[in-house]
Amino acid sequence: MAPGAWTVTGIRAAVAGGDLSAREVCAHYLDRIAATDGRLHAFTTVLREAALARADEVDARPLLGVPIAVKDVICTRGVPTTAGSRILAGYRPPYDATVVSRLLDAGAVIVGKTNCDEFAMGSSTEHSAYGPTRNPWALDRIPGGSSGGAAAAVAAGQAPASIGTDTGGSIRQPAALCGVVGLKPTYGRVSRYGLLAFASSLDQIGPLTWTVADAAAVLQVLAGPDPRDATASTEPPPDLSRLFPGNVRGTRIGVPRVALADGVDPEVLDAFGAALAMLSDRGAEVCDVDLPHMQYAVPVYYLVAPAEASSNLARYDGVRYGHRAKLDGAAAGVSEMYARTRSEGFGAEVKRRIMLGTYALSAGYYDAYYVHAQRVRSLIRNDFDRAFAAVDAVAMPTTPTPAFRIGERIDDPLAMYLGDVFTVSANLTGLPAISLPAGLTQARLPIGFQLVGRPFDEATLLRIGDALERDAPWSDERPPAFA
Repeated sequence: MAPGAWTVTGIRAAVAGGDLSAREVCAHYLDRIAATDGRLHAFTTVLREAALARADEVDARPLLGVPIAVKDVICTRGVPTTAGSRILAGYRPPYDATVVSRLLDAGAVIVGKTNCDEFAMGSSTEHSAYGPTRNPWALDRIPGGSSGGAAAAVAAGQAPASIGTDTGGSIRQPAALCGVVGLKPTYGRVSRYGLLAFASSLDQIGPLTWTVADAAAVLQVLAGPDPRDATASTEPPPDLSRLFPGNVRGTRIGVPRVALADGVDPEVLDAFGAALAMLSDRGAEVCDVDLPHMQYAVPVYYLVAPAEASSNLARYDGVRYGHRAKLDGAAAGVSEMYARTRSEGFGAEVKRRIMLGTYALSAGYYDAYYVHAQRVRSLIRNDFDRAFAAVDAVAMPTTPTPAFRIGERIDDPLAMYLGDVFTVSANLTGLPAISLPAGLTQARLPIGFQLVGRPFDEATLLRIGDALERDAPWSDERPPAFA
């Protein structure tokens, strides 16, 4: 099979046609991981023997023998699931997350668990207790976060697809910085059962792939109602098989120009404009839209998300599972055990967000901070609803800058948080969004182009993305060191 065919759809066709066996495909990617992950550190766990055994079993199913990597915040039965944290070191869940069960039922082969910021809290995958993941395009740069391992694994050819999670941009941001496709579905489109929660009203699971068609194929398997998740929508899974090739003639794409006025790297703006021009040449109509409350999205997110994190992470106390601190004497009480366990088990970024969230929820500040943030959150959603009365999708850069160097912002949380300025709105509003490769900087670092759509209208985003992918001169670009 030619190198360009190593995609989800290409693998399915090759295995179904008898050109390759599922075991041969799986062995190729496992060998690739063994040869490259010493430099990249995209994986926390590699399931070589289990993956090969699984490949021998699969038959003609939707993801026939396709190797897939899973972010290490998603439960996998009997396989370490650490959330990138010492507090869950060695934890092996007794069950599979719904998305994992659906992948396995579809014939996919899970090759391993990918590295991530601790409990998905971060924008760089530098906050993992197991060390940072590196960007395949430049090993001194971050891959983005928190799904940095998942994005890097796809970009480096270690897997044709991976499953990430997106709380404030954690699929789309690393997809942009690693030059791959990242799709955050509508909130509720994909079950969150088995996801180690960070912020329950924001978290969403979705695919990272090389192509838009591959993202559609994986979403088709993941989507659908789930009685085990009360927040899962009862909307039936979408039929995404007829979107390609994407026809965008007459499709209206809105651009919030005011939001792009400050703080965006000139090369990012140039790439964004070039992508819009390609879509316009294909017949799309590009117009301006007004999202006046989007400027408040980052502060709103960093009140809502830490508040929910403070509540969700209270369960990690050393009593039921995970790390438990060893106390010096029998006289030490349970409160001391709680405090020492959490102090030892959580990293600096998780502690920072728990403290922010606890403060925002505390008596005397709850109304002033958390409740007020939720009101502004509603205003942001209203802005998008008004925009979608006139346009089919809203376009903006995925990130304001290309990937920065490892360590460059580790001591500047505010600068790190502002990297999510264009992504957090989709999480606050529950809307679907996709990041697409939009070229490279002069230093050959990837740039991302983002589309946000109406609720449960992933099909329009995929159709527009496919049109852009077909015209883009950078579609076949690969990281030089991993080509």
